[in-house]
Amino acid sequence: MPETIERGAVASGTGISTSGLRVPVGIMGTGAHVPGRVVTNEELVGTLDTTDEWIRTRTGIRERRWLEAGRTTSDMCVDAARQALADSGITASDLDAVIVATFTFDQPLPSTALIVKEALGADRAFPLDLNQAACAGGAYGMLVASHLLQNDHMRHVLVIGAECLSRVTDPADRSTRVFFGDAAGAVVMGRTTPGYGLLAWDMDASLSHAVEITAGGTSLPTTPDTAADGGQYLRMDGRTVWVEATKRLPESIRTTLERAGLQPQDIQHYVLHQANLNIVHEVMDQLGVERSRAGITVDRYGNTGAATVFTVLHQARLRGEIAAGDLMLVSGIGAGFVWGTLCLRAG
Repeated sequence: MPETIERGAVASGTGISTSGLRVPVGIMGTGAHVPGRVVTNEELVGTLDTTDEWIRTRTGIRERRWLEAGRTTSDMCVDAARQALADSGITASDLDAVIVATFTFDQPLPSTALIVKEALGADRAFPLDLNQAACAGGAYGMLVASHLLQNDHMRHVLVIGAECLSRVTDPADRSTRVFFGDAAGAVVMGRTTPGYGLLAWDMDASLSHAVEITAGGTSLPTTPDTAADGGQYLRMDGRTVWVEATKRLPESIRTTLERAGLQPQDIQHYVLHQANLNIVHEVMDQLGVERSRAGITVDRYGNTGAATVFTVLHQARLRGEIAAGDLMLVSGIGAGFVWGTLCLRAG
């Protein structure tokens, strides 16, 4: 009788790892792109009812990057993707799939993943858009890629997380405007040797409207009235975000570690989504792990949504901080709420 494999569970004697996957997969290369325009707290203080001290204390953010006029989310995706391809040692023609996680797509149609695929010259790859995982999009995209790579005909999948959040936040709303920045990050995922790559994972969700864009869908189509009311802009209940993030991320991390047979102290690199610096610190404190194990980009880039975990990962690789055999946790939570964690061993 076949065994039932729960999410991330061990199935001894079946050839299935703690990740639930038969073929081991991991990260081959990384890349990231941030726009050249630096927006400091001082610049925002000139138009918003806030102070540099308030922003730093509440968010840990000193500055963020905003995309230049005339450029789009897909432009950032292509730049990050080219770095990840070069780092992995493969070409665009080697790709079997291109996954783009973003809710700030170039336009509702055509597909942003298709735009990126064409720009890269990834002729054999099929495009896949993950449009509403928000800040959890990086983790979701990596998990989807890991499952695609179980197919015998697939060897390389490009996963991109990107957001142009400066264009969906109200310029007059300090509760969102100060938090967000623009960026793209990418990883190439491929097959690896047993015991390396994805070891275990956890994904979950709970419906909430605490973070939302109300207009532009079928429930409230865009009209002059919705535009006048700012319905096209992101709205966020900061208190609810804090409560959910500081509850769900530690729970998901502990679940993933249990499935991998590991403890929090076993992990060398915590690659966490960063809605703000205080949430990262709170999560690490709950886990009982030194804060220094969590790479930080939020202070310079702000909350970059689906791109965040990739900017942290790419930063660590550029600095030579990740050695073969090191254990990493990638964990994020986004609007919805949706959240997830992956545990990987570097090859």
